[in-house]
This record gives sequence, structure tokens and C-alpha cells, in this order.
Amino acid sequence: MRVYVPLTLSGLAAAHGAGEVGPGPLTAYAVTPGLREWYVSDDIEELEYAALNRAASASLRMIAGKPDESRRRVVVALDVADGAAVADPDHILDAASLGEVRIADPVALSKAAAVHVDADDAEKDVAEAAAALGAADLGDDDAQFTVDGAEDHELLWFGIQEIPGLIG
Repeated sequence: MRVYVPLTLSGLAAAHGAGEVGPGPLTAYAVTPGLREWYVSDDIEELEYAALNRAASASLRMIAGKPDESRRRVVVALDVADGAAVADPDHILDAASLGEVRIADPVALSKAAAVHVDADDAEKDVAEAAAALGAADLGDDDAQFTVDGAEDHELLWFGIQEIPGLIG
């Protein structure tokens, strides 16, 4: 099963140093029944893209909570055993946690299929979105527009062998 783990650049550096994404439990995003129902698609690539975007939003929340963190969203795509990622049955249809799964144990970085990271030119929009996130959560339409501006940036794809260049 492919899961998407939200991180920050410093979190990616820590994972690279440890050789694993962890410690557990990890929050990740995947194609779950709730995500399938919400997205209304049978196209697995579209569904995985939706899960990736959910993880990118979670990465933005991590960044917002860390003022000294680099303003680039990071998502690691990992392949785990089907039973390793479990959706919380109490939140399956909760819109805020669609696609969310928990992984009990750390996952070896060697299980990563790719790393997705914002380009340098997204940093300004990501910084503004991180600053506006609280107001957007409270229903401020202008703040939500700012948050959506960061989501307009596509995350770039990197192989795991490129991690040292990303964190260097």
C-alpha cells in the first residue's frame, strides 16, 4: 500500500539521518474507502494524487507550527504492507481526516518510492499560507484564498537518492 507521510525539511533530514521515517505512530494519507467516497473516482492515480495533496496540507500545518522551519512542504511516499496502515474507524467520514491512516512503527527510508517537495519559488506562498492558516480555519475567506495559493504549487518529485541535495 502506498502512503504519503507529511514532513518538513528538518523532519526529512532527521529521517535521512536515522534511515527511517518515525518514530511511530506515524500519521499518513492513503487511498482509503472514505477518500474514495469523497473523491468519487475509480482512477487510482487521481485518488493517490488526492492523498498526496492531503499530506501536503498536513505538511503545511506542521510548517505553520514551527516558525524557524523552511517554508517548503515535504511529503514522503512510502510503500508499506497493506495491514500496516490503519484508518481510525471513528474518523472515516470526518472531512478533516479523509484518507488519514496511522502506521504503528517507523518505516525504513529504503521503502520510500519518492519524496515530494515544493520548489524554491513556492516558499513565499507557503510562508503566507502558513501565516494565514489559523484565520482560514476560522472561516476567513481571504485567508483561505491565501492558503489555496500555496496549494496551487505542485510538489516536485525527487528520488530518495536526491535527499542529501534537498536537505543540504
